[in-house]
Amino acid sequence: MSDEPKTLEPAATRPVSTPGPPTPTPDGGRAARWALVLVPVGLVLAALNLRPAITSLGALLEEVSADLHMSGTVAGVLTSVPPLCFAAFGITAPRLARRFGPAAVVCAGMAAICAGLLLRPFATGTAAFLAASALALMGIAVSNVLMPVIVKRYFPDRIGSMTGLYSMALALGTSLAAALTVPMTDALGGDWRIGLGVWGALAALAVLPWLPLLRDRTGAARTERGAPASGSVPASGSAPAAGAAARPMVRSRTAWALACFFGLQATGAYITMGWMPQIFRDAGVPASTAGVLLAVTMVMGVPLAFVIPRLATRMRNQAPIVIALGSCGLVGYTGLFLAPAGGAWAWAVLLGISNCAFPLALTMIGMRSRTGAGVVRLSAFAQSVGYLISIPGPLLVGVLYQHSGGWGVPIALMGGLMVPQMIVGSLAGRDRTIEDES
Repeated sequence: MSDEPKTLEPAATRPVSTPGPPTPTPDGGRAARWALVLVPVGLVLAALNLRPAITSLGALLEEVSADLHMSGTVAGVLTSVPPLCFAAFGITAPRLARRFGPAAVVCAGMAAICAGLLLRPFATGTAAFLAASALALMGIAVSNVLMPVIVKRYFPDRIGSMTGLYSMALALGTSLAAALTVPMTDALGGDWRIGLGVWGALAALAVLPWLPLLRDRTGAARTERGAPASGSVPASGSAPAAGAAARPMVRSRTAWALACFFGLQATGAYITMGWMPQIFRDAGVPASTAGVLLAVTMVMGVPLAFVIPRLATRMRNQAPIVIALGSCGLVGYTGLFLAPAGGAWAWAVLLGISNCAFPLALTMIGMRSRTGAGVVRLSAFAQSVGYLISIPGPLLVGVLYQHSGGWGVPIALMGGLMVPQMIVGSLAGRDRTIEDES
């Protein structure tokens, strides 16, 4: 990226850029070719690390709870920590990106994940374990928010394919942690502390490709002030005024619909990652098989996370995809309610398809604003509010499980949440941007 400042033309006269190598960046400069190679590598490695801290714990939750003397309610609190941290720390991402640049923040996020995962095995009590987990989740939170921002910044004409790439890597990291944590733990002596700690090495690897990008801060503040992202073509044929994108997100119905959709899909995802192995184990499925079933659920996102964003960007309205994914969730939870062990593999596949609402939500974040500034703010709002919405879900499941004595009521709750998810997702999928509502 050029280090020299560019003079922005007035919004009404600035020509729409034509896609072509090298990819234009939001500030009107051009990304260096080496950066266009490094950024996809960094996105993939970062995405691989955005879920192992959670799914590796889900696979060993019974062992961790027993060793740290957690009740079912406390374990439910533990499964609610990820969305709480994502909401609390994710909202800080835009300000950090303005000051240090998005690449630097993601680099620091990967370092925080690494530190948290390496410290967690040394915890001797619940409070220390939660603190180490919170450090890792803080890094995940800011990186979550900035992934769509970096895609919009470096690849504004390839939002679907690049979102699909890192969504696929995210699903792969999620499924690998779910499938390999128990076998690795057994192979390394059966200590859950070692089984959780080894994932810190993957996070350390993810820091490396972001280091050369630390100096790439050109245009970060200008983008936040409302400069249109290169390659974004307003529906009306003209760029929006800079002030329009700065209007509060709380006044946008599209932003709220997207936040609610994000929150409901996150509720289902974190309940699944935190509790699904235990549901299968209580139904008589061996622990190693329960981990593989969770991995099957997560691995469904590997191909679909690449296909769905590309499909979504070719549709004017994403409601049909929202409804299709929600319907798979309804069928999966119904089967889990009626025959958790008998049809375990089928339910795992269906719930894996349903969980692909996550890459769809990320894609819609990139599509619901015309500017780089709008994407930063919409991503922070939708993800932070969404994760706040998702906080009670895993905790409530733990409480219901402890007090009802079984999984019937919690699973009924999970299935019931699919209906409002489909409704707000359909509203978020309408062909409009937050600037249209200004």
